[in-house]
Amino acid sequence: MYLNLGFGRTMETGKFRPAAFLPRLFCPVAMLLLGCCLASAAQRPPNFVVIFADDLGYGDISCYSPTGVKTPHLDALAAEGFRSTDFFVPANVCSPSRASLLTGRYPMRCGMPVARTETPGSKYKDYGFAPDEITIPELLGPAGYRSLMVGKWHLGMDVEGSHPIDAGFDEHLGIPSNYSKNRGPNYNTLYRGKKVEQKNVRCQELTRRYTDEVVKFIKRQKDDPFFIYVSHHIVHSPLLPSKDFVGTSQKGKYGDFVKELDHSTGRIMNAIRDAGLDDNTLVVFTSDNGPTRFGSTGGLNGGKYCTMEGGHRVPGIFRWPGKIPPQQVSDVTLTSMDLLPLFCELAGVEPPGDRKIDGKQILPILQGKVTETPHKVLYYYNGTNLQAVREGDWKLHLPRTPNDQPFWSKKPDKTKGFVSLDEPKLFHLKDDLGEKRNLADAHPEVMQRLQTRAKEAVAELGDVRVTGSDQRKINLVDPQERS
Repeated sequence: MYLNLGFGRTMETGKFRPAAFLPRLFCPVAMLLLGCCLASAAQRPPNFVVIFADDLGYGDISCYSPTGVKTPHLDALAAEGFRSTDFFVPANVCSPSRASLLTGRYPMRCGMPVARTETPGSKYKDYGFAPDEITIPELLGPAGYRSLMVGKWHLGMDVEGSHPIDAGFDEHLGIPSNYSKNRGPNYNTLYRGKKVEQKNVRCQELTRRYTDEVVKFIKRQKDDPFFIYVSHHIVHSPLLPSKDFVGTSQKGKYGDFVKELDHSTGRIMNAIRDAGLDDNTLVVFTSDNGPTRFGSTGGLNGGKYCTMEGGHRVPGIFRWPGKIPPQQVSDVTLTSMDLLPLFCELAGVEPPGDRKIDGKQILPILQGKVTETPHKVLYYYNGTNLQAVREGDWKLHLPRTPNDQPFWSKKPDKTKGFVSLDEPKLFHLKDDLGEKRNLADAHPEVMQRLQTRAKEAVAELGDVRVTGSDQRKINLVDPQERS
């Protein structure tokens, strides 16, 4: 039982408002209830920690592939909980994947379908996270949660209303985007909230500093519920692991980066245990999209930048001792959008009722009580272009041209799937996870059904040259083009 002492939320603005205390709150019955609440801290809602890797592939860690980098802390996380072998992220690049996780909505629905750049004077100067989108920390705040975000934001930190603090986080430490000179003069500036913490910070320092911040926050916040979003910039390039991890993986600097990611996860888990919060903390580990050429898809086709499974299927691990049974390996389809409704359910708060949430309730699946996915259809967008539709094990790839593609996928590359496609292709993922055998001619009824699903998606969420009925306006000219 958790007692909300009079704070409410206005869905129209996404802001919080104080609510008047009711005189009856202090009647004997209410006081008794309050005393019970205070006397039983164990009954407070669970803490939530989301560890979000950057460009980590399905086959990059050892609990997903025997050839992956040895990751004992992540392996332990998986062994002690639920490991998904079919975890879908609705974008194959950074910015839209992050927006989708925070809102529980497809990137086209929340107005952030393409990756952002911070190059000064570029067309992206006003392209950021929409202030009236409702986020996980905004929803959890009225239930008494304090929230921390560390790491890479990549949703327009310098755009008015698009900073992590504007999106509901109480505390923040991180960099605006990728650690790269072409991301503008502040690419290596570390911010605490809206103030500069340090300029010219070395890439090799960031993971340790983010982890230090998380550990300190857990110690400070251990008596009250919290939400932590660890948005790593690793294993994204540049491949600059800290000196303690160089040469530790036998897989070059990329593997060393994965080792550092694993070590950071271990430190966070130790902090949770040391604070006595192990049994009341749900930890989720996943990645924003598939890997670049440095990483491994574990046998999936494609990778980052494309709508083959290698771009959208990533590790997905859930751990909550006593609530989520250990040693579970599940092929039930889940998505990163499910985190928002999952956290709302566990915190006892209502998800937004004034907009569509694409995430679904998945707690019975995590507990091993249900083995059927709540996602009847999944949509694979590449930027603003709908390129594939999935229903169960059936996946239909739709025709496309380089003109339809976002700037990152216009040129043919063996890791980028179908840059051009004249005719639709149909694959059965259970029998053909590599998307090699086209079954379109053999299953006309499936083709027709999925093509209907695709038309429905375009009508609702839009496409390159179509505005959907429930598509937030994209504050960007020619979204599919770099400039």
